[in-house]
Amino acid sequence: MDFRDSPAEAAFRDEIRTWLDEHLTGEFAAVGGQGGPADETSWDIRVEWEKLLGKDRWLGLAWPTEYGGRGASFAEQVIFNEEYATRSAPARISFFGEGLFAPTLLAYGTEDQKRRFLPKIQSVEELWCQGYSEPDAGSDLANVQTRGVLDGGQWVIDGQKVWTTLAHRAQWCFCVTRTDPATSGHAGLSYLLIPMDQPGVEVRPLRQMTGTAEFNEVFFSDARTDASNVLGDVNEGWRVAMATLGFERGTAFLSQQLGFQSELAAVIEAARASRTLDDPLVRQELADSYIGVQIMRFNGMRMLTSRVTRGVLGPESSIGKLYWSTWHRTLGERAMRVLGPAAMLVEDHPPDEYVLTELERIFMFSRSETIYAGSSEIQRNIIGERVLGLPREPR
Repeated sequence: MDFRDSPAEAAFRDEIRTWLDEHLTGEFAAVGGQGGPADETSWDIRVEWEKLLGKDRWLGLAWPTEYGGRGASFAEQVIFNEEYATRSAPARISFFGEGLFAPTLLAYGTEDQKRRFLPKIQSVEELWCQGYSEPDAGSDLANVQTRGVLDGGQWVIDGQKVWTTLAHRAQWCFCVTRTDPATSGHAGLSYLLIPMDQPGVEVRPLRQMTGTAEFNEVFFSDARTDASNVLGDVNEGWRVAMATLGFERGTAFLSQQLGFQSELAAVIEAARASRTLDDPLVRQELADSYIGVQIMRFNGMRMLTSRVTRGVLGPESSIGKLYWSTWHRTLGERAMRVLGPAAMLVEDHPPDEYVLTELERIFMFSRSETIYAGSSEIQRNIIGERVLGLPREPR
């Protein structure tokens, strides 16, 4: 694999660098690197930044030009994400809309649906959340019980979703819903698009040990959406939902490795400041973390090659998800060992609040990453059964 830029790719990289030099200034530069797809840090400033990206078509970079995108190749998407992360630009807030829903919409949506929803994502007028997990259907997604019943020209939805990231910020939810009550498992599911701003939708925050509440419970009680707001065929939503997960585990995390590299650099700097870098065991652990970043990078390139040649990401995308989530959790643990007793302290804060350092936040939040977007146990099953061809786990 040749990692060098072609002349056209080098020119594209220069265009991105020039744009970032011109726009990543002032308050935008001040919040650079803050937050994440499931983080509300400096939210209002990041919204304005996202609108700027949309205006100049960096949001929707890969979309066809007829839908407002740039029709960027995979190589160009990689280049954009590399430069964006290298410059520590503000964390994106359109992850669920641009990164997950939009490519699924382009693959399965009708022309009317594409014309309706893509412009609002690009202009940041509408944000999206993901209605997958339920109290009894987390990693076992096929067990969803949220029901949708067709009533004239509308779907009526009843049920509960949980761990719904940024639901309190979203205007729309793409929701896996059981629309055939006589079925179970993968059959009889539909991929409904549900407006969040209506009387039948209640959002309750779930406060985490980080002190923040990006995740939510969502209750649907006779919530409604138009009959046309189903992506793909009715009762055939499993395939659409799996396509979304493929995007989540694949290209949506192109810049993640560079973010992890920056976090590792911060841990190394903390080890140097605390003199724990003199400990040969600490040095060995941090070297192992560095090797892990390189493994993620090359595995990510391998997945991209698979996507380009096959058109889709197969079950091998679970390898990447299992690896990065485990690696990141381990990095958080190593950061706490580097900080030593100082890791148990927090900065001065107002009453009833606490302010974590970035390394403390990484440690705490990374505990969730081996669970969300498919738990590690489920990823191992997928790899064993669908990649390696091993016998199915006893049901």
